[in-house]
Amino acid sequence: MILVALGSNLPHPRLGPPRAVCEAALRRLAELGVTLRRRSRWYASAPVPVSDQPWFVNGVAEVSVPEGATPADLLALLHRVEAEFGRHRQARNEARVLDLDLVDFDGRVSTVGEQPELPHPRLSGRGFVILPLQELAPDWRHPATGESIGALADALPSDQRQAEPLE
Repeated sequence: MILVALGSNLPHPRLGPPRAVCEAALRRLAELGVTLRRRSRWYASAPVPVSDQPWFVNGVAEVSVPEGATPADLLALLHRVEAEFGRHRQARNEARVLDLDLVDFDGRVSTVGEQPELPHPRLSGRGFVILPLQELAPDWRHPATGESIGALADALPSDQRQAEPLE
């Protein structure tokens, strides 16, 4: 199972509000050979860490990639799409038109220093990933720790349980 987290909290001048940006990102990935197998509902989520920026629209998608594509290939493609949509990485946790994160790539666990780091190193404390992922794949387990998605959801800090489905 290959999992990609999507998020946006800024509108795009041509595509519109954050939800439309996320939907357009899935279409663009499909144009580039990434097949959408299924996705969670979209969720409204507070920014992390808490700030005065707009709330995010977040979701998680299960995708497939062309045979032979590596995690590094997919991550490079995700960064390419972010850039095409106008994302310029300047500061961590800044407001952004599009955020695409590689969460899991067929259960791989990276060795120390290997890139990309899999599973995503900060997914466990992020309600905006955990809650949509729990909806999408209720039997998923963290590849490195073996924790169930339910246990990860139960362990979320109270300020990370704010993600609410939009649809």
